[in-house]
Amino acid sequence: MSRDYGQYCGLARALDVVGNRWNLLIVRQLLMAPARYRELREGLPGVATNLLADRLRDLEAAGVIERRLAKEGSAVMYALTPWGAELREPIEGLIRWSTPLMMRGPEGDTFRADWLLVALPALLTGGAPTDRTSTIGFAVDDRLIQARATNSGIEVGLPDGRELDAVVRADAPIVLGLAAGALALDNVLAIVDIEGDEAAVRAFFGADRDPDPGTPPEPIVAPITSQ
Repeated sequence: MSRDYGQYCGLARALDVVGNRWNLLIVRQLLMAPARYRELREGLPGVATNLLADRLRDLEAAGVIERRLAKEGSAVMYALTPWGAELREPIEGLIRWSTPLMMRGPEGDTFRADWLLVALPALLTGGAPTDRTSTIGFAVDDRLIQARATNSGIEVGLPDGRELDAVVRADAPIVLGLAAGALALDNVLAIVDIEGDEAAVRAFFGADRDPDPGTPPEPIVAPITSQ
């Protein structure tokens, strides 16, 4: 039986390819970096082994991903094709759209700090300071993610040895809320640990700019802890 929608519509045909459960989450993992099968399983808690194999086979057949040999050894790596990598834009749009859902907190759901490698660039779009370059580390669940803001935009990745202006230690919902602009830094300072230059963090989030006089102040937000 056909699994497609049978509609001559761009959205329907896109969903024919990536609409099945786990497909976009596989793409999320590969947006971070090419990965071995075992690494994909570890980054997708809850996926069944046989289902992951089926989804990888479908995505490869559709031209979204491809298999490559690792630079060292004969291990097979999965990677996005150039066409598959174009899914970054719609995925980032969905991440921004999800902000009200994420502000409820984990509610028992699994969280991996590596997922911030995809979430932070999406949420920080347009939020980079234009008057200074700053490199901020976000320490979440004992994992450090580096974000560098320059005049040309935001670069997010794993630490590369660059000196950090500051390190922000906080639970995932707080970091995500700050990046999305849903939380004000001043309202969560009591539950955020900043090591280093607080002014650099303020500039990163635009917290040192005059607030819009037509916007009422945000309420104090209680801490939300991850599970």
